[in-house]
Amino acid sequence: MTASPDTPTGAIGHASRPEPAPVPAPPSWAWRRGALLLAIAAQLITISAVLNRVDPLTVTWAALLLAIAPAPLAAAAAFAPAPVNRLAAVAGVAVLIAGIAGFVTHTGLFFVPALVALAVGMVKMWREQP
Repeated sequence: MTASPDTPTGAIGHASRPEPAPVPAPPSWAWRRGALLLAIAAQLITISAVLNRVDPLTVTWAALLLAIAPAPLAAAAAFAPAPVNRLAAVAGVAVLIAGIAGFVTHTGLFFVPALVALAVGMVKMWREQP
């Protein structure tokens, strides 16, 4: 089969189909993704402060909440399917509020930007539902 000058090279041998249009991301996606990045950064700062003995931590529920939970909950809020991501966003906001309240004198304030981003993303996500 030879191609005529009018035939595009990608159309030789098969019929070309138009590709579907990409689905736009919901408005809450940017906020949820930002919350994930901020939670990861705050957790890394907290863990680094503990390992370098800059911020002496006592093993409390607040320290454990902030060292373990924010990034996985923000990741679930950003990437999980619709029913799960709403629950993860609510749980993430609750964990961040409880952790910051119990650990405000140390590195807990690093989690405030993640809390704000996740709360805004959660509100936008609840408004998006049909």
